[in-house]
Amino acid sequence: MASWGTSGVFARTYADLDRSIEVGLAGGRVIAVSFPDAVPEDAAGRHSLLDRFETYLAGEPTTFADVAVGLTVPTDRRDVLSALRDIRHGEEVSVSRLTRLAGLDPDDPDDLETVTRALRDNPIPILVPDHRVQGGPYATPADVRKRLRAIEGLP
Repeated sequence: MASWGTSGVFARTYADLDRSIEVGLAGGRVIAVSFPDAVPEDAAGRHSLLDRFETYLAGEPTTFADVAVGLTVPTDRRDVLSALRDIRHGEEVSVSRLTRLAGLDPDDPDDLETVTRALRDNPIPILVPDHRVQGGPYATPADVRKRLRAIEGLP
């Protein structure tokens, strides 16, 4: 896993999204990704992960599997988000399939609630690509999700 040995907030505006991507790092691990309308005043604009986002948004298939993340969510939701990280660029998955990939039962309402809660509360969209899930819910805003899906050739 790529770790940057740094902590802080980094952000850049991307014309391809018509908004910014903000990344929070702690101890070299990404702990938050958000999509503010503008770069926050306290955010640094230079970081290699922001460069990689630019490459991805330009349409070049990019993997983020090597990016070290710090998921501060309950274990059952972490299992869901970890399974989602394995869905490759240009592929999509249904909620029921994601449930199975996370080792849960898609026929169990409690397990489905765990999956939908994990998706809705996903702290690191793009790196945990909830935009690749058919029928959500999503932490990624609708306009960003639509653009990410188009970049990856998903309907």
